[in-house]
Amino acid sequence: MVDIATRVYNHKWKIDPIVRSLIDTDFYKLLMCQSVFRNKRDTEVTFSLINRTDDIKLAELIDEDELRLQLDHIRSLRLARGESTWLRGNTFYGKRQMFRPDFMEWFENLQLPPYELETRDGQYELTFKGAWPEVMLWEIPALSVLMELRSRAVLARMGRFELQVLYARAMTQLWEKIERLRRIKGLRIADFGTRRRHSFLWQDWCVQAMIEGLGDKFSGTSNCLIAMRRDLEAVGTNAHELPMIYAALAGSDDALRAAPYKVLEDWQEEHDGNLRIILPDTYGTAPFLKNAPDWLTSWTGIRIDSGDPAEGAETAIAWWKARGEDPREKLVIFSDGLDVDKIEELHAQFQGRVRVSFGWGTLLTNDFRGLVPLDALAPFSLVCKATEADGRPTVKLSDNPRKAMGPANEIARYKRVFGVGEQEALDVFV
Repeated sequence: MVDIATRVYNHKWKIDPIVRSLIDTDFYKLLMCQSVFRNKRDTEVTFSLINRTDDIKLAELIDEDELRLQLDHIRSLRLARGESTWLRGNTFYGKRQMFRPDFMEWFENLQLPPYELETRDGQYELTFKGAWPEVMLWEIPALSVLMELRSRAVLARMGRFELQVLYARAMTQLWEKIERLRRIKGLRIADFGTRRRHSFLWQDWCVQAMIEGLGDKFSGTSNCLIAMRRDLEAVGTNAHELPMIYAALAGSDDALRAAPYKVLEDWQEEHDGNLRIILPDTYGTAPFLKNAPDWLTSWTGIRIDSGDPAEGAETAIAWWKARGEDPREKLVIFSDGLDVDKIEELHAQFQGRVRVSFGWGTLLTNDFRGLVPLDALAPFSLVCKATEADGRPTVKLSDNPRKAMGPANEIARYKRVFGVGEQEALDVFV
């Protein structure tokens, strides 16, 4: 097992790559990338870094030269032969050859496009522009680099023994969580923590702890590289960027209203089974389900990713019942800002009413709260989102208005088109 504290202490080397591979990314990015490659490969997009935690001034914490060094390193990466073999030949969700030969040939020759980096008011303005299939693959590594460089900036002030004690405490804290989770009968939980992890080495350690501590209760990891190295199931389906960009491309209100369902029509042509998971909250869960076509009721389940998770699950259960489906046969995946207390609560509330699963993210792979002075390693909310498609702004409404993004006039238009009324504003923690 890697001595993480010693490796961190030795990060004073000129470069210790934060992102080690093009598959050091979330599985759903590759699934979505293949869909985009097939259906919208010529769409020009912009992705932008958005720091929702204003008081953390990243440009004052992270050295710009070091940031550029890490980003440039990512641009030098190419898919390795063993990685290509794993993607081409492995079985994912019971399906062999999940990734088609034309997509794999493209991916094997991919170099991520250039980036643009500026500073303003103590924050980095990091943007990526170009063809959608290429640009979208910057999101996860860009976030991973910024999160880990922030961790390194804090840890650089600590000595070797301080680091040993810090990681011992963090390991103990995580193991205590695992001991609580292992008592939950019927638990199914996966690692969703790549994008806002403390570091790659720490995420890998957390996954190994979950393997040993939870056994069959641990269903896999969203991180492709760790899944390959640890012989785990790679898990994930789709994310908000698909409906956001399809909606931005819509030429009328009617086309806009239909866009989230067109995304899933395209998805359904490629995938079945447990990959048919609805992410309904991009423009409000309730209106999405109210206007959903009947064919969506046959899908396997729903992922709850914003708003009150219990309320979202109850809405889904009511929708399935109203459409003549048995909720006990459906899967609900909770994935927003989870920690052990909330996992225990939601599992107790919904076990037996639906099939329950959890995607545990930031508070699995980046929970160092209370372990350093001034809580300087506490996790924060950093995202990299599609902000423009073919020159048109993207919009996200969410079930939590504090996660909404886009120009004010477009947000108002989307609310009108999708019938989104008053929403409860909840704190955005991660």
